[in-house]
Amino acid sequence: MDDKAPLSVALIAKNEEENLPDCLRSVAFARQIVMVDSGSADGTLRIASAFGCEVFSEAWQGFGPQKQFAVEKCREPWILVLDADERIPPETARVIREIVDSPDAAAGYSFPRKNFFQGRWIRHAGWWPDRVVRLFRRGRGRITAATVHEAVVVDGPVEALDTPLEHRTESDLGRIIRKIDRYSTLGAQEAFAAGRRSTIWSALLRAKWTFFQDYLLRGGFLDGPQGLTLAATDAVNKFFKYAKLAEMNRRAGALERRGPSTGRERV
Repeated sequence: MDDKAPLSVALIAKNEEENLPDCLRSVAFARQIVMVDSGSADGTLRIASAFGCEVFSEAWQGFGPQKQFAVEKCREPWILVLDADERIPPETARVIREIVDSPDAAAGYSFPRKNFFQGRWIRHAGWWPDRVVRLFRRGRGRITAATVHEAVVVDGPVEALDTPLEHRTESDLGRIIRKIDRYSTLGAQEAFAAGRRSTIWSALLRAKWTFFQDYLLRGGFLDGPQGLTLAATDAVNKFFKYAKLAEMNRRAGALERRGPSTGRERV
């Protein structure tokens, strides 16, 4: 007899062989697991297939569209959206099972998210409870189209749960720097498309304020060396996002001043 929960899990992945096994083990109670891959070159596809995932390949469209593509492949009455570096603890799995078996459940549910960085649960600077909506009835939820900082939007009441998700956030500083480069570019592109402006000086001021807010005002110093590192990397990310936006503004202004090209006609 199938004792799986009437639940589809929607995942996106690229080169996630380190994170994927623990993530998939934590949602083994789900009847369907959908993974959308965007060109993995490591063991991600092999791991997903071994766990019985339904794997789809899709060229990268941005976080929001990529996750929505995964959601649209889900068949079960309930959908849980996860990242490969997230886990469902056993107590949370029990609560999810109760919800998806209940006729009186809400349209969607949010979870507090426990973020772990370099082995430490980060409880300050806005990292806890870091509430996210991830569970919803099929047909009642969608992913916003944002290329970065996407979110789940639910049509109907959303209830807040006490049991958490766990997030093993990137802890390798080299990979964090590469991630900052990628995310700051995406953020700058979104801001530029929305008509926002920046200068190098405003980028510097934003970075300084971000560090002061995270580390001092919001208590990041209480999270020890990890809190200091996170405050610093958050500030660096903020600086490069707005410095890149300033660069885009300068280039756009130069093109406007130059005007349309008027090359001579050949005869």
